[in-house]
Amino acid sequence: MPIVLKLIPARTVVDVGCGDGAWLAVFREFGVTDTLGLDGDYVPRGLLQIPQDQFIAADLFEPFSLARTFDLAVSLEVAEHLPRQAAEGFVLSLTRLAPVVLFSAAIPFQTGTDHLNEQWPDYWAALFQQHDYLPIDCIRPRIWQNDQVEWWFAQNALLFAQAARIENDPILRGEFERTIPAQLCLVHPRKYLAAVQPLPPPGVRASTRLLTQALKRVALRAVDRLRPNHEMSTLERGLNPRG
Repeated sequence: MPIVLKLIPARTVVDVGCGDGAWLAVFREFGVTDTLGLDGDYVPRGLLQIPQDQFIAADLFEPFSLARTFDLAVSLEVAEHLPRQAAEGFVLSLTRLAPVVLFSAAIPFQTGTDHLNEQWPDYWAALFQQHDYLPIDCIRPRIWQNDQVEWWFAQNALLFAQAARIENDPILRGEFERTIPAQLCLVHPRKYLAAVQPLPPPGVRASTRLLTQALKRVALRAVDRLRPNHEMSTLERGLNPRG
């Protein structure tokens, strides 16, 4: 958050998909007292880390809008939990809230609970661009090698800002000029190593079961070779019990 606030000296922040309001609680520690969190009605109000009057229950599956705007909108690792048909409306809703959006979403095969729409960053960039919001890759270089930051934030966090805001903000304009749009899609080393690390060998029981299944298949194929061609094979009957 200190990095974000140095780039975007926000006085008002909204977090869409805020959960218990943990991100907003940190913003508040850094002096941003005008905050608002949006998430489903399932969030237990007693667990909120922000004042309860700064939380609004909202259906994020549908486009939404508020009667006010903010300096910064935040949505971190939320969009992948919505169905693909909700993606355009979700991005539209974010752009209605603030001229700058701090955004991250899971990439393909990132894995996680209830991930419905894992996409590469350029997929989201294309949706933001429909509303004249452009990607600024200024967060990831600052946290890429910080082991205190979870790898999915270091891998996915981008700013999206209105083109006019970028043009009129020297700091954002400089960061935008250093952004390489063709290289938004990155995989963090920690994710890569976890993905390619070999699985541990199966235990004795699992190995015995796999060996037994393999021997059965060999035996069935041997029997099938002795049967007339017009008969359904033993293997086929095993795979199609209704046959």
